[in-house]
Amino acid sequence: MLHKKNLYLFGVLAALSTVTIWAMFLIGTRFAVSGNLTVDEVLVLRLVPAFLIVLPLMFKLGIFIKGQSVLSLLMIALGATAVFPYLISTGVYFAPASDAGALAPGMLPFWTALFAFIIIGEKPSKIRLAGLVIILMGAFLVGSYSIFSSSDQNTWKGHFLFLAGSGMWSIYSVYFRKSGIDPLTGLVFGLFWGTVVVIPILLIFGNVTFSKASTFDIISMIILQGLLIAILAMLLYNFAIRQLGPAQTAAFGALTPILALVGGFIFLNEEITSLKFLGICIVAIGVILASGIMEKAVSTATK
Repeated sequence: MLHKKNLYLFGVLAALSTVTIWAMFLIGTRFAVSGNLTVDEVLVLRLVPAFLIVLPLMFKLGIFIKGQSVLSLLMIALGATAVFPYLISTGVYFAPASDAGALAPGMLPFWTALFAFIIIGEKPSKIRLAGLVIILMGAFLVGSYSIFSSSDQNTWKGHFLFLAGSGMWSIYSVYFRKSGIDPLTGLVFGLFWGTVVVIPILLIFGNVTFSKASTFDIISMIILQGLLIAILAMLLYNFAIRQLGPAQTAAFGALTPILALVGGFIFLNEEITSLKFLGICIVAIGVILASGIMEKAVSTATK
């Protein structure tokens, strides 16, 4: 019993560490694509260094996974390593990082609970369902206010990409849990196929010249994208999924809007309005309910 409690605690810590790195990803990527790097260049700096770092493990663990459906393999190979970061990175080119925090990781609990129900039949409790509805309301408040108040007519494009990226990550997390693959194997498999498939496409058809990027731009993105995001965050998130389940793990992701809001204000000079702050607070309340922490506390207290 003590062992299970420790694993649950480590799962919570892994989830919290992941959302902190996610906030750094949103802020750093917004800064990069608004400046000297293109979205394609950011994705190259994410995949190639991470690929080279885990290359020795590829020879040991292998690059093929048996006993999985084709759809499951596609989701694990490309969903989180390539498609998700491309959608979000393109999104922050059009919309603020604080909006990304509310509509990408902030919406993860909703999408993940939906896909977990569709794919593996996992039903949220009434309390968690209420939390998901509250998160949806808060995210809608943040998103709709930004669209109607912004002078940039392309903001809606960023919001659409945030929602699409969030949905893609949710599908990935459900299929990953269903597969039973350990986090390290999933990381190696995803990085290999994501790099092998996507990098040639970007180099041939994308905008990858690094003509405007400084050495600092490139090194900072390698550290943020290639090390923290592509490797550490993936390992932590996959570990959290195994210990907490996809829906509860995704619920912690809704804490990212708070971190992205504060970070966007400090580092990017993004405006904090009263309605946006209210929306973030509503999302945070939803997180507490949707995470299942209250249910677990009540269950523990009654034993």
